[in-house]
Order: sequence, then C-alpha cells, then structure tokens
Amino acid sequence: MRRITLVSALMAGTALSGPAFADGHAHKIVDEPLELTIQMNHARYPTYKEDWPVEQVAREMTGIHLIDQTVGANTRTDENTGKTEALNLMLATGEIPDIVGSSRLKDFVNQYGPEGAFIGLNDLIEEHAPNLKAYFDARPEIRSAISAANGEMYYIPYLPDGKYGRAYFIRTDWLNALGLETPETVEELEEVLLAFRDGDPNGNGLKDEVPYFARQWPELIRLVTLWDGRSSGSDTSHDFYVDEGMVKHPYAQEGYRDGISNLARWYAEGLVDAEVFTRGSSAREYLLSENLGGMTHDWFASTAGYNDSLADKVNGFEFKAMAPPASVSGVRMEEHRRIPIKPDGWAIGYTNEHPVETIKYFDFWFSEEGRRLANFGVEGLTYNMVDGEPIFTEEFLTNGKPVNNQLYEIGSQLQARGYFQDYNYEKQWSNKHALEGIALYDEGDYLIDQFLGVAFNEKEQKVYDRYWPAIRDYMLERQQGWILGNGDVMTDWDAYAATLDKMGYQDVLEVMNSAYTRQYNN
Repeated sequence: MRRITLVSALMAGTALSGPAFADGHAHKIVDEPLELTIQMNHARYPTYKEDWPVEQVAREMTGIHLIDQTVGANTRTDENTGKTEALNLMLATGEIPDIVGSSRLKDFVNQYGPEGAFIGLNDLIEEHAPNLKAYFDARPEIRSAISAANGEMYYIPYLPDGKYGRAYFIRTDWLNALGLETPETVEELEEVLLAFRDGDPNGNGLKDEVPYFARQWPELIRLVTLWDGRSSGSDTSHDFYVDEGMVKHPYAQEGYRDGISNLARWYAEGLVDAEVFTRGSSAREYLLSENLGGMTHDWFASTAGYNDSLADKVNGFEFKAMAPPASVSGVRMEEHRRIPIKPDGWAIGYTNEHPVETIKYFDFWFSEEGRRLANFGVEGLTYNMVDGEPIFTEEFLTNGKPVNNQLYEIGSQLQARGYFQDYNYEKQWSNKHALEGIALYDEGDYLIDQFLGVAFNEKEQKVYDRYWPAIRDYMLERQQGWILGNGDVMTDWDAYAATLDKMGYQDVLEVMNSAYTRQYNN
C-alpha cells in the first residue's frame, strides 16, 4: 500500500470561508449545482447510486450533486478484512474522491488523516456546521471517541439511536406445554434447555428440538456472561472492554474460561445447535418456521416479528423476550446494546477543493429535514407527515418486505453516510411483543456501559498491528476448538494464557490503555 505523505502546502491553500447556514433556513448550499465525487462502500450497498430517491431530494435541497467514483465495490462481509479492502485499494491508487463513505472507516481515517490523506474537520465544523457543532457540544464524549490521536476529527460518524438491541427470546408456548416457568437463573435455564431437548415440546414425537440456536455464532459466546465472563465490550463481537478504568480483553479472563467450559458441556449434551458455527443467518428463520428452535439471543424488532409471521404456520407459536438470567454470582446483565457511535461514516478527501461546501453538506444531514430524509426516506413515497411527525405509510409497512431493506434500496438509513439515526423509524415497525420486551429490559436496567474505542498514535498503531491480528486469530481458534471438544479449557488455560503473553498480549494492552487514557481522561 502506498502511504500518503503530508500535503500541508495543498491544505494550507484550502480556503475555510463562506457563511454558515442554520437549521430552519433554506438548505441550498450553492447557487449553481456543485459536483463532488464519492466513494461509498458498505456490506449492504457496495457502491453509491446516484439515482437513489433520497439522493435526488438531497440534491434538490442543497445543490450538491454526488458523483459515484467508488473503487473496488465491496461485496464481502468479513468484518476484519472485507470491509476495508476497497479503502485500501482506493488509497493505493492515490486518487481519493472528494468524499469517502464506508463501514469501518474510523481507524482508517484516523491513521491516514494525520498523514494528509483526509482533511481535518474541527475548524470546518466550528465555523461552518452549526448542526454538527451543536451535536458535538452536547455530546463531548462522542467527539472524544471519534477523534484521532492528535485531537482532530477526520470523519462524521453514523450515530445509532435508541438503547436496546438484542435480548434473550424463549418459546413460551414450549414452556407452557411442558409446565415450566420462565427461567430466572443460569441453573434454571439449563433445566429448561434439558426439558426442551428431552420433553418433545413441539409434540411431533421426535427428539429433534434445538434448545439454543443463534444466527451469528458469537451470540453463543455471549452466554459466558452467565458465568460472569464477558464476550465483548461493545456491539462489535470480540471487542475489548473497560473494567475499573482499565482496558482488558474478555477472552483472557477467568470468567470467560468458566463460561467456555460450561458452553462446551452444553454443546456436548445437545443443548446448543450442533450447527451453530455453520448454519449461519438462516438459523432463526429455519428453526422457528419448522418448530424446532427453543431459545436465542437476537434483535428485538425482527425476532419478535415471528410472532406475527408464524402465527398461522406454527400452532400456538409464542416467542417472547425474557429477562437475562442471573449469573452464577447473581448478576443479571445484557451485554449487548446499541452503541452510540459506529466506526462507519464519511470523510473529506485531501484533494477536495470545496471543503466548506462539503462540511455544509455533511451538516445538512444533521438538520431537521436532512435527518428526516436520512431516516424515513422520501415524503409521499415512504411516509407522510402526521401531526408534525413522519409516519410510514400502511402500504410501506405491510407489503411483506423488511422495512430496513426497503429503506436501503432508496438511499435511506445508509451507515456509510454520517447521520444521526432516529429510533422512531424502527419503533413504527416493532410489534407489541418487541415493545413489551423493551419495557421489560427498561424496567430491569440490565444494560452496561460500552467501550467506544481508541485512536492510536503511530507508535501504538505499529504495536497493535504487529501483535493483535495473530492473537485474535489464536483466541478464536481455541474458543471454537474448546466448544467443539478439541481440548479442555480448564486444563489448557495456563498454557493458553502463557501463549497469549508470548504472542504480545501485554504489549497490546499497554498501547490500548495508553491510548484510552489520552483519549478519555483528558
């Protein structure tokens, strides 16, 4: 990869002038249409589409016309490599578009922004982006989380809204069939899963029930929390977490060890889907529609939706959210929640000759009208205004297609665009079962704080890049091996911990904590 050198001369010649616009005024940024090139990559939309209805409305409102210049459309879904391949290819060409929007953009721009590949946004926001400035002034922790090691912001992030993401769901019709109560502890949960395995709750006379299943296999690892372990510190699987002000990794802790030992036992005893590592995203649809699945940990809205979609297919079907079972020490924890900031969003390339107009365009999406456009789509097409609120049309909600997929198709809810999500968009297609589950979790206050990530300086980045990828691969390899019966985690633990240290785990922790202290304690 060709590394971009500092282009201070070019940057110094970039004018940071022009009047800012305020929310409530006309959103026209330029008198004559201005074309800006864009690279946009995300797993859900591997390239930018100029004919998205949302984009056409934004052009009319702002005068800014985005022209697709995406290099290497990204169709891979691997979270560690596939989503950054297009960015690496773009950087290697040396031809960075005016705007770069992508998933997993944060680390990329925070590494190459200080070298001159992307324009710093601090002064631009302060002088020309009142909506963005108001947001960051109100949420200084978000500003800290997205800033590079030099204190400069290089991208505008996708900012999720709402608190709740995933929850425990259990077949309450199966519980009723077996005369069981909703489990309240990990011990009671194991008894229920055993009953699901042996008691024929689906009533077909076969021992074909799958007590616990997951669409994404890390949701099996999530269960280590029931033995006081951790599986992640954020809504990204396998992430670091913060414990008493120190950054640690969950896969090096004794609670995780105990959890993996018990999950291996559950797997061996048939309490966990035998195909949990291979069945993939179809697991929920298949196992529920065939009346085979008993319990999972998945998203509120989409999982609760099966109570409606399977009502006529599976007699008596009822799949409800349950409170997190108490762990072996009595702790009820929901480890997953909506993180307030994603590493996705967009940035300004260093060759952009119109940074003021571009930051105003970014700011437009944080205005009332822009935020509504980003979240709900186009008025009259997907929603209508009712009593001052955007309300999806009945046809849009009931045509049998997933609401979020329909919005992606018209250019709304794009995570490679920097915007502030409005949870009301999802609330409108959440059924009563999802809302009841959210109320249950809200009442119990089970959510925990999340790790918002760090930005390395050059020295820290080198240490992280040198050691962490291999350490992470080793952790995941042993994790799956132990669950599948290839070794015993209790017997192997001391050797495993020694191997982590030999591979540089303590060096990684040192730079993680150095960056964390600099970024948040200041």
